[in-house]
Amino acid sequence: MTSFVNIRTVFDSGDRSVAALSKLYQDRRFLNAVIEEVAQPVLTSEKIAGKKVLLKPNWVRHDRIPSDEICLRTHDSFLLAALETVLKRSPKEVLIGDAPIQGCHWSRVVTDQLRETMAKLEERYSVPVSIKDFRRVAFDPALNDASENRRPLDKYLIFDLGPASFLEPITEEGKNNFRVTVYNPDRFIESHSKGMHKYCITRELFETDLVISLPKVKTHQKAGITAALKNIVGLNGDKDFLPHHRIGGTGRGGDCYPGNSRVRYMAELAYDEGNRNKGNFLFTVWTRVAALLWRLSLPSQYDHPGAGWYGNDTTWRMVMDLNQIVYFGTADGGLAPSQQREFYSLSDGIIGGQGDGPLFPDPLPLGVVGFTNSSALNDVCMAHLMGMNVDKIPLLRAAMGFMQSGGQKILLNGEEIGIEDLNNHSVSAVMPPGWVGYEQVN
Repeated sequence: MTSFVNIRTVFDSGDRSVAALSKLYQDRRFLNAVIEEVAQPVLTSEKIAGKKVLLKPNWVRHDRIPSDEICLRTHDSFLLAALETVLKRSPKEVLIGDAPIQGCHWSRVVTDQLRETMAKLEERYSVPVSIKDFRRVAFDPALNDASENRRPLDKYLIFDLGPASFLEPITEEGKNNFRVTVYNPDRFIESHSKGMHKYCITRELFETDLVISLPKVKTHQKAGITAALKNIVGLNGDKDFLPHHRIGGTGRGGDCYPGNSRVRYMAELAYDEGNRNKGNFLFTVWTRVAALLWRLSLPSQYDHPGAGWYGNDTTWRMVMDLNQIVYFGTADGGLAPSQQREFYSLSDGIIGGQGDGPLFPDPLPLGVVGFTNSSALNDVCMAHLMGMNVDKIPLLRAAMGFMQSGGQKILLNGEEIGIEDLNNHSVSAVMPPGWVGYEQVN
């Protein structure tokens, strides 16, 4: 199968600014036209009519500052334009869902205004549209308020990749070294050990006929870039199944930070105790102790309690595992030799995110929309457009090596080009603090 990505630039060569590009989100007709252009001739009525369609936006977190509206999540207007593109082709039903971080306030992402607009589209096209929060767990650290088992476990498939997992080479026998920020580390004993690598995948993935992912293109403090590959993490409903790093510095066999700081390691252990006590007063006590110890360790820009740096050797592996499941996973929990479902990504790169992404990005005037059947090829193209060194980003190296087969085709504004031609249209995205100097690393 030929892998393709169809990219449309939406910037004026004389004004590729955040101010100019952000106005495009106010023009739904323009967005509809651009999406129709990049999705043709793939998303035809024949492909969609009578089918169950899953739209997977990037709804990672609610807005905290005004600029988040344009650079943090898939923009509402972009999502609505994508929804209308699908509804015009008479699907049986459309589901829109995601599993944002546990601290996300769902009602501030899926607002009443967004629901009302979706309801109008539902009525206009006479197609049922539903919205689902795929999370099993929500937790507000500021209030120390936990809400668990929000969806029953039978709504998920516990998918065990076993030795086929990309995490297997870094999994130590008899040790529980995997971590994810603000989650109980003991839960990983149940999901990841030598020869066992389980994920909690929402069953909707296996019950729909066609999946369209709608990533927001951003930098990512743990993976370097988040776009099509990383966006599917939101199909996993419980982050207790998602290793993001390994405890300790590189000198101790972990990948949380470089070196072997004893004080920093003590801070990590204190964070673990806090996360074991979410919902009671000890969470606050241990978290404050951990934060104090972390400050006493005099961390540099590469030192981050959540492993937000270029030496993170865990997150990209977890992302690759989930892409294996999305492309090749079967409803009985196996991996097939060929792709199992219609899966596409439609990237919102009109305003991208740069700096300390994915949760604290600054607006990036990227000015592109992309449509693809290959998450790997898409993200390599987006990395070129963001001025990144693709060869120095482990996620992209792994994705191209594992997922790319057959030919590839890159279209830019209707013309077939070579991947290096994208450099002529690139902007220099500011990388996350922990990725400064990543290009010099062997």
